[in-house]
Amino acid sequence: MRKGRRWLPAFALSLFAGSAYAAQDSAQDCRLALALALDVSGSVDPREYRLQLDGVATALQHPQVRGAFAAIPEAPVALAIYEWSGPAFQRLLVDWRLITGPEAVDAVAAQLRATGRQGGDPSTAIGAALLAGQALMQRAPRCWREVIDVSGDGKSNTGPDPRRIGPSLDRAGITVNGLVIGDASDRPDGLQAYFRAYVLQGPGAFIESAIGFESFEAAMVRKLLREMEVLAVSEVGKP
Repeated sequence: MRKGRRWLPAFALSLFAGSAYAAQDSAQDCRLALALALDVSGSVDPREYRLQLDGVATALQHPQVRGAFAAIPEAPVALAIYEWSGPAFQRLLVDWRLITGPEAVDAVAAQLRATGRQGGDPSTAIGAALLAGQALMQRAPRCWREVIDVSGDGKSNTGPDPRRIGPSLDRAGITVNGLVIGDASDRPDGLQAYFRAYVLQGPGAFIESAIGFESFEAAMVRKLLREMEVLAVSEVGKP
C-alpha cells in the first residue's frame, strides 16, 4: 500500500506540475504504478532515440504484454513515461494513465511514436532522474506497488549520487528496476554492476539487459512481463 509523502527538492516537486490529469483523485484500485524513465543523454544519438521510444511503443503492444496488462481487470496498471539526461532535464512524455484496455495501450504507443526529440543537457544524471520519478509517484494513483524503471547506457556523471537517493525511495516504498543498454563485452565491473550497486532499490529489484539499442524492444518486453507476472501471481486473492 501507499506510504506517506516525503519531502523532495523544489525542482523535483515542480517538474511535472500543471498536468491535466489529477491521478491522485483516481478511486479505481490499481495493482502497479509503473514509471518508465528513458535515458536521452548525449550518448544516445538520434537513431538510438527513435529505437528507444518506438521500442517502448512496440513492446507495450506485444500480445503477451497486452495480456499481462489485462490479467487483473479490476486492478489495472497505471503507466507514466518520462525521459531524462542532465540534472535539470526531465520531460514527461506520457502522464499517468490507467491501462484499462487495448485502446489505452494503443493511445500510449501512438503518443510515443509521435514524440520528437528536444534538445537538453547531454550529461547523465541518474540521481536527478530518480528524484523526478519520486516526485511523479507522489501524484500517482493509489496502487499496491510503485516501480520506477530506469533505462540507461552509461553511469551517472553529474548531479546527486544515485546511492544517496535510495533511502528516501525505500521509505516511500518505491522499487527501482533497471534496463541496462550495453554490449556483449560488459565487464564484471561494468554497467550492470554499476546499476546493481548504485541504482537498484527495493525488494525484488532486478536488471534486464539489451545488447545495443537494437535489442531494446525485446528487453523491454521481458522486463514488463517479469514485473506484471510477479504482481499477477502475488496479488490475486488479496482482500
